[in-house]
Amino acid sequence: MFIPSDSSVHRITRRCICFLLLCLWTTICLILWKFLESGHPRQQFQPPIPRRDTGKQTQTNSSSVISALDMGISDEEWEKLQKALVWPGPDQLITQLNLSTSPVHSTFSIVGLKKSYKVGEKISIIITARDHNKNLKTYGGDFFKAKLFDSKLKASVYGEVVDHHNGTYSVVLLLPWEGQAQVFVRLEHSSEVVQILKKYRDSSFPRSHYNGHFEGSGPNKTRISEVVECNLKWGAEGSWRKGSCCCEYKDIKTGTVWQCERPKKLSCDKLVHHSLGALENPLNPDEKQIFTKKLTNVAITGDTQVINVLPNTADNGTMEKCRSGLTTPVPAGFYFKDVWKSFVCNTQQFNSTQIGNCLKNKIVYLLGDSTTRQWFEYLEKNVPGIKRMDLHTPPTGGPLMAVELKNNIIIHWRPHGVPLRFTKMLITDLHYIANDIDEIAGGSHAVVVFTIFAHLVFHPITFYVHEVAKIRQSVVALLSRAPQTTVIIKSGNTAGVKDIFQSDWYAMQLNTVMQKMFKDIHGVIYLDVWQMTSCHYLLEDVHPGAVIIANEINMLLSYVCPT
Repeated sequence: MFIPSDSSVHRITRRCICFLLLCLWTTICLILWKFLESGHPRQQFQPPIPRRDTGKQTQTNSSSVISALDMGISDEEWEKLQKALVWPGPDQLITQLNLSTSPVHSTFSIVGLKKSYKVGEKISIIITARDHNKNLKTYGGDFFKAKLFDSKLKASVYGEVVDHHNGTYSVVLLLPWEGQAQVFVRLEHSSEVVQILKKYRDSSFPRSHYNGHFEGSGPNKTRISEVVECNLKWGAEGSWRKGSCCCEYKDIKTGTVWQCERPKKLSCDKLVHHSLGALENPLNPDEKQIFTKKLTNVAITGDTQVINVLPNTADNGTMEKCRSGLTTPVPAGFYFKDVWKSFVCNTQQFNSTQIGNCLKNKIVYLLGDSTTRQWFEYLEKNVPGIKRMDLHTPPTGGPLMAVELKNNIIIHWRPHGVPLRFTKMLITDLHYIANDIDEIAGGSHAVVVFTIFAHLVFHPITFYVHEVAKIRQSVVALLSRAPQTTVIIKSGNTAGVKDIFQSDWYAMQLNTVMQKMFKDIHGVIYLDVWQMTSCHYLLEDVHPGAVIIANEINMLLSYVCPT
């Protein structure tokens, strides 16, 4: 009988253990391979970069925490932006209607009204806010708008409202035209409503939803289609979780993550189309009461006397030619007989022939939303001989291109990437503005215009800062490689809808962010259309009327072809 030694036992034991481990590993690999080959959807996109907890952070109403590093800016810049965005208001949440600002009981008065004035003089307005009990308000934060106008002359000028944080507000209005004028003041939102707007803007509540359209092959050569809800992922956990979550799509350059519910039959790589989805109202009954349309964007009573403005023989000086680096004053200009007269620079009026001459040998890139599409449509109608190319894309969704061969003019329009509330369109046609700018060679022949406001009001302002930071990075790179490129930012404009979804207060805050973040970028032109849409006699609309678009284009061309 053979009795093994201790060393032999140890060798045999080690070999048995190694053999068992090898078998176990092989079994695991086979199981994993079969699982993956069974049709289980596999994520083909890079996972989101883990959130880093360095730097100062902004806490939202969810568990998500956003840092300056997440936004792509420094702590110092974020602090400056927060200071610029500060908006006064009540110290505590007020949802009682009788304590909110009343447009019926609030009034305005002209300080020291005289019998007549001269062109170039100014008048001062005092606004006094009262609640529904007729009590004077003791804190600020109301969102008033003010202007001077004359209907017969089709003249108007914007006035900036200054908040004194005690229930009173002041406005200084320039008298820029000869003739008559009247003051008009309206309360767009009470300070209590603005408090609610800020609450939901800073939260992770998804006020806007979107649809993802998945398509793929089914059994027996059939075609399967599934529509699921999609939304932005922003923060550690994202702002939206529901159903079987989630397919995630990360843009490599910008880092933006889009997520959709996981389809039941198709895999995540079968996302083909994108479209707008439902809106979700977060307001509770008390908030809805003070957010009623009857109290939104209502004119307040005050001095309605006609102001007489006499001519002024004093020399107003000459305006310099339009270029980058110019500041936008208040007012930035005024309307007279439906023509915008700028105080920024020497603007011109362009007829069709002059538009064609100005854009000769130019490539114009219009990037953003439907408001830059309005610019495309205006140029398409007014550039002699230009023709739209059939790109087999939706006429309102784009992308679009028009060409004029004789003078070598090319005009592009493309919508920005998700989030976007547009009609159903190919997801591959939605590009982030930063990425599109990275693909532009630039040069003296290139005109790049972008806007990104209307569709971002549904999401946290920290995400907006992130998007603008990426665009700024791309613009700086473009101007570095091609400094003669004309780069123009079209500001956000006022809109007709003034509710929890698309309030002008949101857009005004986004304008502030864009202005501040591009303030020190040499070579960029900031075209402020906010004042142009805020003081015109046409009802405010997210798509401004034709006469306003014509004046915006004249401003644009005055920068492209200055004199």
